[in-house]
Formats: sequence, structure tokens, C-alpha cells
Amino acid sequence: MEPAELSVVILCGGRGTRLQEHTQSIPKPLVEIGGRPIVWHVIEQYLAYGFRRFLLCTGYKGELIERFAAAQPWPRGVEVRCLDTGLDTPTGGRVRQALLHPDGVPAGQPFCATYADGVADVDLRELVAEHAANAAEGAIATMTVVRPQLQFGVTEIDAAGRVTGFREKPRAQQWVNGGFFCFEPRLLELLEEDSVLEREPLERLAAAGTLRARRHEGFWDCMDTYKDAILLNDLWASGEAPWHAARAGARA
Repeated sequence: MEPAELSVVILCGGRGTRLQEHTQSIPKPLVEIGGRPIVWHVIEQYLAYGFRRFLLCTGYKGELIERFAAAQPWPRGVEVRCLDTGLDTPTGGRVRQALLHPDGVPAGQPFCATYADGVADVDLRELVAEHAANAAEGAIATMTVVRPQLQFGVTEIDAAGRVTGFREKPRAQQWVNGGFFCFEPRLLELLEEDSVLEREPLERLAAAGTLRARRHEGFWDCMDTYKDAILLNDLWASGEAPWHAARAGARA
């Protein structure tokens, strides 16, 4: 399917407890980068690649997200709908509701999903194409994986215990879930109202060999802490925000 035919489920229900400086009065998806809520930046990433249908699964202070979405001058033909999925519903339960709701993801269709707090220069059109190839071989899900930059510098030590050097905040060696998923409709069979998407559903897919990973070596960051918020705002202010440059390239 083409991006314009796919729904994008954006998980917007969390409390953002590590961002309490901001989220006591607003939900985490409305914390701003460069004067725009981060969920706006997430939607813009998908818009650049031709996606047109978005379902925001809200919870904590969801009425504020709904008010924001209703007030935006989205491009013609773009639908941004909010679905109240409950205050304490875990991620898998929110996706389940998006699949079952009459105004949610159309029955029987593949869909994309992501979090409302992560930005990257992921080529989302290539992600969809790779997932289609994976699905043709029996995969149910394709997950973007990243190697985040470590928060601290690394000390290099030899076998004798001598310090041989330092590396300033290198990338992690392991791959982690970066969000930016594509799913087949069969995912619904694995979801309960209390499911945490990142635990049993994905673990069962992995055990069955039906979960694929797409490695992303480019820019990725998640607004998890106040420090992350400062970094992302500084990147935007510099005019060198990688996720913004990627959008411009996708639209060119």
C-alpha cells in the first residue's frame, strides 16, 4: 500500500513523568520544540512522506491534545483524529482500541504506529516498502531499531587496567526500539486491553519469527527528559534539526 492509504497510530497517552517541569500542566506530546508541540513534529515527519490519516491515542490531559489537533490548519485531505483510550491504558491496549474503534484503523488494513515523543530522519516511505516485502514473507511487524547516543563519555581500559583513552558520548553497541513501526492487521490477535505493546505482543512475534527489524543509522532522539528537550530545541534553533531536513528532502 502507498503511504496515503495507511493510517498512522500515534501513542499520546502517557504522563511523561520524567518531564515534570513541563507535564504538570500539559501532556508530554504538547511539550514544544521551537514553539511547536513535539507531536506536531512527529505528524510532519509522516506528512512529508505522503501519509494523510492520523489517529492520536490520548489519555493524560487528552482534551488538550484534542483541542490542539482541532485548531491546526492541516493540509487539505489530511485527517487528524483523537481517540480517548483511557488514562492508564498501556500501549498495546491503546493500539487495540485504535484497531477496534469504528473511526479507527480500517478493518483488515496494515497500519503504521509510533510514539508522540520521538523524532528522526527515518525514510518512512522505505520503511513501508520494506515492511511490505517482509509481510509477503510472513512477517506481522517491522520495527525501526536505533543505536542511541550514550548519555556519558566512555573510558577505554586495556586488559591490565590501564586507561588508554576516552570517547565522548559514543553510540550504544546494542540496538533498541526506536518506534516507527509497520504492522499487519493480525497484530490484533495478540493484543489485550492490558497489553504493553513492547512486552508480550512483540516478544511473541519475535519468538514466532514474525517480527523484523529495520536498522536506522541516522539521527534519532526521544524527548524523555528535560535534557532531551533542551537538546532538541537547540537543534531546532540552530537551523540544523535533522528530522526537519529529512522532511524537506522527502518533499523535494
